Amino acid sequence: MMDYKTTLNLPRTDFPMKANLPQREPELLAWWEQERLYERLQEAGKDRPLYVLHDGPPYANGRIHIGHALNKILKDIIVKSKTMAGFHVPYVPGWDCHGLPIEHQVLKELGEKKTQLDTLAIRKLCREYAEKYVNIQRDEFKRLGVLGDWNHPYLTMDPAYEATILREFGMFVEKGGVYKGLKPVLWCTYDQTALAEAEVEYEDHTSPSIYVKFPVAQSPRVLGSAGVFNMPFPSDVESVSVVIWTTTPWTLPANQAVCLHPDIDYAFVKVGSEVFIIANLLVESVAKACSFPSYTILGVKKGREGFESLETQRPLTTGLSPILLGDFVTLDQGTGCVHIAPGHGQEDYVLVLQHNASATPGERLEILAPVDHAGRFTDVVKEFAGQHVLKANPGIVEKLKASGRLLGHGSITHSYPHCWRCKNPVIFRATEQWFISMETNQLRQKAMEQIEQHVRWIPSWGKDRIGGMISNRPDWCVSRQRVWGVPIPGFTCAGCRTVLADPTVIGYVADLVAKNGVDIWFQKSAAELIPSGTVCPQCRRTEFEKEKDILDVWFESGVSYAAVLKPRHWWPAALYLEGSDQHRGWFHSALLAGVTTDDRAPYDAVLTHGFVLDGQGRKMSKSAGNVVAPQDVIKQSGAEILRLWVSAQDYREDLRISNEILNQLIEAYRKIRNTCRFMLSNLYDFDPAVHTVSYERLPELDRWALMRLGELIPRVTKAYENFEFHAIFHALNNRA
Repeated sequence: MMDYKTTLNLPRTDFPMKANLPQREPELLAWWEQERLYERLQEAGKDRPLYVLHDGPPYANGRIHIGHALNKILKDIIVKSKTMAGFHVPYVPGWDCHGLPIEHQVLKELGEKKTQLDTLAIRKLCREYAEKYVNIQRDEFKRLGVLGDWNHPYLTMDPAYEATILREFGMFVEKGGVYKGLKPVLWCTYDQTALAEAEVEYEDHTSPSIYVKFPVAQSPRVLGSAGVFNMPFPSDVESVSVVIWTTTPWTLPANQAVCLHPDIDYAFVKVGSEVFIIANLLVESVAKACSFPSYTILGVKKGREGFESLETQRPLTTGLSPILLGDFVTLDQGTGCVHIAPGHGQEDYVLVLQHNASATPGERLEILAPVDHAGRFTDVVKEFAGQHVLKANPGIVEKLKASGRLLGHGSITHSYPHCWRCKNPVIFRATEQWFISMETNQLRQKAMEQIEQHVRWIPSWGKDRIGGMISNRPDWCVSRQRVWGVPIPGFTCAGCRTVLADPTVIGYVADLVAKNGVDIWFQKSAAELIPSGTVCPQCRRTEFEKEKDILDVWFESGVSYAAVLKPRHWWPAALYLEGSDQHRGWFHSALLAGVTTDDRAPYDAVLTHGFVLDGQGRKMSKSAGNVVAPQDVIKQSGAEILRLWVSAQDYREDLRISNEILNQLIEAYRKIRNTCRFMLSNLYDFDPAVHTVSYERLPELDRWALMRLGELIPRVTKAYENFEFHAIFHALNNRA
């Protein structure tokens, strides 16, 4: 009998139907490493056009989460697709290693032992902690199939990188944009350090809502005279008061002034034997909040019409607060009259500086902030000394009530800044800090020009988002009151207390750090860290004290282009790619650094992706039990399924992931895989030199298939150029 099977040319392939990804992927990764795949690709592409995607450094604490996986896979898709498109695409991963989260975790693990350790011992433990998670995260990123120079990553705690941080800071100093001064900054009372704008998150918070009267020092008779308001008050009026509204009663002990808007109409509202000064448009809402039994408006005056010559009695301390005029007063809520505590508010601070600039010595107001690092009142506020300011609010309200100064009391839930690390509410507190000016050398204006004219933003709304942040941000507070980081290379004269921040001195310190690591700053005295012969520019003394604060970690990561790209001649980067939260973080600090030191952004384009939510569109949390861990997906289904999930999503919006979504992608993967297997099996014995058929001789169905392929190729190519990977997935999946 003839075996007719042997007479048929059946499909044949060694490509297996079942992927067995969890088992096969580690074998493939090991082969990549054995063959030095990344290095060979770099060698082969060295003469091609350069395309650099600069890696934003993840923080080296904890294992990677699904957001990390999304970010690194997106980068890997771009690196590999650009390589296949004919570019030389080096990819150097990096890690952010300094900062409070690591220091906080180390101190937490130490418990009471932390009091027995010095700064160097704590720094050593922080370094070991960071090294541990760099290695863990590196292995987890490699398991995702991400190709890169994993043997030579950049770490912000490497001595060479630390020296670059100092040299870049020295360039800021040389340009004249760095200063040290007493100024209100966002302050975390739990972590006891200043924060930058990028380090706060706005969450709902319930605060007191109180209306307080500030009696005007002048009598009603004087106020009503022709020399002041020319508005005679009824004979039964015993006092005239400005009414302020605040949600921070704890700032009242630091009150220095009251502010009105020059162009707002203010009503003189008679309630019984008192007259209250309130913005005319807000009288009704204030009357309701303060439960006025009835009221009469005696007259209306604009803020500029006589108020600026008056003084009011402070509600909790002795002394008088002048009435000042300011354009920042609004009618959104409150009374149109603002209590001014320059030690606890940016606008308050600026207003008082303007006042003091033209005031006589006796008229100048104090930048008062009677609050310690832990957020507790100092002895200046004797009645509440030692109490945390937020916990002192009820007692302050009671004191106002007892003194007759409280007109109304309630509560309000509003958006309030919280520390992004410990999640506790923060305060504004005036302290001595180091700042980078946004106005010196037109830093703000130049940054805005780069945003508007020279950078491609993907999606396009990123331009408006970062532009709004740059246009409104205050000066950059770059000092932190911690130990795990790079020190600010500044010195203070032991005699006249002049602050010395000199580019030559900073360069000298940077050279020491490059050779010895930044621990040398904590090991050596000021005399050993400063060049011989350095003298104070004011008093000519040679004795100095070294700075105790460290630099903001956003400054450290922001200058990564100088540490990683410039030495390799890869600058500027073609692309930065991170989550949309980095408009206020890494994209932001890198832009300010690049504009200051090199007059341009360090990137040509910025691409942002959304956040990962669960299948119902909810934020993931352990308490909700809806966390999808990349490690679990890889163990069960393989990294390729996770990569397929990334490629199938429109990452410009928030993404969803769940077991149901992953199961759908597993089916899509099988479909694509088996289609590839079918094609390979039919091509096993195809020899182009022998079997190629001219287009004219092809059957109509084959020509139709070629037409469809011809339509697909430019569509896929364009989608890669526009970073629209989900369009590629759906185009292929619909044809598979």
